[in-house]
Amino acid sequence: MGKVVLVTGAARQLGGRFVRRVQREPEVERVIAVDAVAPEHDLGDAEFVRADIRQPMIGKVLARHSVDTVVHLDVSGTPLGSGGRTQAKETNVIGTMQLLGACQKAPTVRRLVVKSTTSVYGAAPRDPGIFSETTPVKSLPSGGFAKDAVEVEGYVRGFARRRPDVAVAVLRFANILGPGADTPLAEYFGLPVLPTVFGYDPRLQFVHEDDVNEVLVVASTEARRGTYNNGTFNIAGDGVLLLSQTARRLGKPTVPVLLPAVTWVGRLLRTAGVTDFSAEQIRLLTHGRVVDTRQMRETLGFVATYSTAETFYDFARGRGFGLLPPDRVGRAVDALAGTIPADRA
Repeated sequence: MGKVVLVTGAARQLGGRFVRRVQREPEVERVIAVDAVAPEHDLGDAEFVRADIRQPMIGKVLARHSVDTVVHLDVSGTPLGSGGRTQAKETNVIGTMQLLGACQKAPTVRRLVVKSTTSVYGAAPRDPGIFSETTPVKSLPSGGFAKDAVEVEGYVRGFARRRPDVAVAVLRFANILGPGADTPLAEYFGLPVLPTVFGYDPRLQFVHEDDVNEVLVVASTEARRGTYNNGTFNIAGDGVLLLSQTARRLGKPTVPVLLPAVTWVGRLLRTAGVTDFSAEQIRLLTHGRVVDTRQMRETLGFVATYSTAETFYDFARGRGFGLLPPDRVGRAVDALAGTIPADRA
């Protein structure tokens, strides 16, 4: 008998892509796609079950289909449909608690993969240059999706202690980008003019949506060495980009805003429904965040196909470039830099 994989968050683009991808694995017999709303995209041969993970029904779904692998992707910073921040938090936190409770009671479950985020490290001025999975966090996120993810990971650790027979992997993704990305940061880069924090040029890391798919497959099926890999893993493409470099690659002008006024700008953009310019995202665009991916390569056995720069280029190409030709912007900036004496550069 092959694996029976249950995937939460199937109505989201990320969930739908993974559902279609994991079906191609020879060891996977069936895929059960779960969400509270019906997906608008194709799920291939997967069986869709309309179920809210915040409700006890999810336990019946696990039992009815004898699920042995659960891939929990319904952890997100934005709700589906017209729901607000409250709904997103309930799905992230209450939904995860309910799902883990159901998994604990399901004797067939042997593998759990949970989508998390590098946002759990926060973003602060005195942060280390690079975060590893074991780096102590100096300033835990105080709200938003990042705080949800911290709580979710705490519940997952508790589950792992109660069910030591279940292999558990937590994947902390850097900002996900690609032609089909529907994340808050993708919305930010979609603005015609990019508001930035005056005096700051943060380092950023990205992971391509295709690499997200592939690492989820590695984590949820037999690992390449023939055994399961447990633990927490940072997932990101190699290298970093400065925020100023992303603007150049997009061909978009930036508008530096004094730090005290950034919150007001973010509130204005949220009210206008343009983008979810949250406090968490403001901190990222102020201080940046870079993570170490050694465990991803050495323990999980996964090497990202796209670097951070390649990920961003594919995203920009898929979305279309901005008001200014990127090549001309780049040449102009490089020419200007060449006029600055070396001792002042």
